[in-house]
Amino acid sequence: MKTLAPGFLLAMPRLGDPNFYRSVILMIEHSETGSMGLVINRGAPLTLGELARGQSMGIAAAREPQPVFVGGPVEPQRGFVLHDDAEVLEKHPVMPGLFLSVTMDALGPLLENPTPRLRFCLGYAGWGPKQLENEIAEGSWLFADATVEAVLGQDPAKLWETTLRGMGVDPAMLVMGRGMN
Repeated sequence: MKTLAPGFLLAMPRLGDPNFYRSVILMIEHSETGSMGLVINRGAPLTLGELARGQSMGIAAAREPQPVFVGGPVEPQRGFVLHDDAEVLEKHPVMPGLFLSVTMDALGPLLENPTPRLRFCLGYAGWGPKQLENEIAEGSWLFADATVEAVLGQDPAKLWETTLRGMGVDPAMLVMGRGMN
């Protein structure tokens, strides 16, 4: 089985689910038992500063206005931090130079240190066994290679379009082709 993690899934117009409109999902896990990923380009109506205050945590001033992201519709109260700080103790490597942390112990130091790049997501996207493969076969998702720079450095609002263009796909053609299915 070809693994899709780590990689990007780009929602295609035919998907039709408003939770995933123009979403770019960083796949974290893909196996026979199911799949899990984080939407990394949908901002929540919440900043890291508000999140930190709500959790009584300290935060670096530079981090205050940074957005929190809606990682997906599953367990929306659960936090996931994608970051490039190799010094954090609780972390899972996603790809070289990119880590995932899921504990408050990891979040605190990341919020207080303005240097590491990070993206904080609430919730995740999940699929049962073979569900994702079926959705890809139906044309609901397009797979693309993921990079640390795309995850942590690119403008989230432009990530879907930029990734498609990088693959040689014109996003306007996808939208126009929608009625042909």
